[in-house]
Amino acid sequence: MAARNPLREALTAGRFCYMVELVASASMTEERLWEIAAEIADIPEVVGAGITSYAGGTAGHDPIKVAKGAHERGLNPNVHLTCVNHEAADIAKALEDLAGNGIENILALTGDYPKHAPLGTVGYACDSVQLVETIAEQRGAGKWPFYISVAVSPFKYLEEDCAYQYLKLEKKIAAGADFAITQIGFDSRKFRELKRYLDERGLTTPVLGNVYVLPPKAAERMSKGDPPGCWVSPELLARIQEEAKAPDKGVAARLERAAQMVAILRGLGYAGAYFGGTHDHQRIRWIIQRSEELATRWEELAEQINYGQKGGFYFFEGSKPAPKKREWTQPLFDILEPANWASPLRKTLTGILRWVDGSPAMAHALESAELAFKKPVFGCQACGNCVLGLMEFVCPMTCPKNLRNGPCGGTFNGQCEVIPEKPCIWVAVYDRAQAANRVDELKTYIPPRNRALQGTSSYINYLLDRDSRPEHPQPLISINNIQPARSEEAEASLVKK
Repeated sequence: MAARNPLREALTAGRFCYMVELVASASMTEERLWEIAAEIADIPEVVGAGITSYAGGTAGHDPIKVAKGAHERGLNPNVHLTCVNHEAADIAKALEDLAGNGIENILALTGDYPKHAPLGTVGYACDSVQLVETIAEQRGAGKWPFYISVAVSPFKYLEEDCAYQYLKLEKKIAAGADFAITQIGFDSRKFRELKRYLDERGLTTPVLGNVYVLPPKAAERMSKGDPPGCWVSPELLARIQEEAKAPDKGVAARLERAAQMVAILRGLGYAGAYFGGTHDHQRIRWIIQRSEELATRWEELAEQINYGQKGGFYFFEGSKPAPKKREWTQPLFDILEPANWASPLRKTLTGILRWVDGSPAMAHALESAELAFKKPVFGCQACGNCVLGLMEFVCPMTCPKNLRNGPCGGTFNGQCEVIPEKPCIWVAVYDRAQAANRVDELKTYIPPRNRALQGTSSYINYLLDRDSRPEHPQPLISINNIQPARSEEAEASLVKK
């Protein structure tokens, strides 16, 4: 009898397994996607398939509909759920639809900024860490047995980018992630680095390494950072372009490279491989078989597949750059943080602000005065849920995605995915935290903001316990208001659990 969730079973048992990314692109019909799903389902070693949503920031088919069709054809889906242009109600509806169709596996992503969308026109209900926490809350309440995966990119070559990817992964694991999948990369040293990072911290969360079958056109796009977070070195690009001159246009060479990468991942102790760049079931079978033949040579192969950035940062290699000096303004800004105020002062101010709050005119005047200072200094947008003190006084609302728990995977050499000419705000957060010896504090989970407080005084909201912050979180979704539609199979599963 087939396992109800072979992905969960394989990872729980510690059995090396495979997933395939099924790109729900508008360039392919849903019927063809389902035909491909049926072909992939016949590969015994494949325990699941990622069903994309807005891959690379481009709209495609409804991933839940595609996943439902794939599930009906025997392929176990892992649906990509993003925060792009979603409100809390949209997230709740998506979770309800997935549960109602008996789909457990979710890849929780912040999501790429939609291509060609004007700045400021795209909203994000939350970030990926908050999304994991939200899904885990539903699971913890006994509503749905979701199995949560997350993304991580070790292929970052600036210290701030790299270290924050790992810090954010730790936050995702603490929030409830069951396993992780790496971003696309072709650097064995980085694959090794991520595994060592987790091992040294006693984190046993399974990780699948991304194995992308890379053709010349995709290699050229990735060499320019498209899609966001994917990068191909000039050396690898040149090699692939040379291989493409062969009679088979380089197909054999890139399949061999993919098999070599699988062998390396198995040797490094990864939980499995996540195939991208091909839907061809025959090629997938070949890669799996060939990787088994190469298994004993993995260390030799790891020396060959090292397409990293020259002079780039490696977490455990070489000397680290000297920490940035603390800016003279930081100690002054610390005074503005209510959490640092002495108890008598807080008690007095709470009484005063409760009185001010009783007068709409005075409350508005206070908010206007607060904004008059914070906007030019921090870029404040009057969100009413100020977490400056948790972000080294860098305002999260200045991030185009309004992220509160770390950078997205789209950063490149410290530059923003959405506005490439602008430094990612998380570089400044990391640098300031490092200068103040507070990097570990960046692991603090920051909950979704209470959007009803937009345009109100953050000081009033903080002292009167209205805002959403680590010690006073307000969930994205109110669990008590959600009534999931369960299939008979899902209901029976919950009873067994």
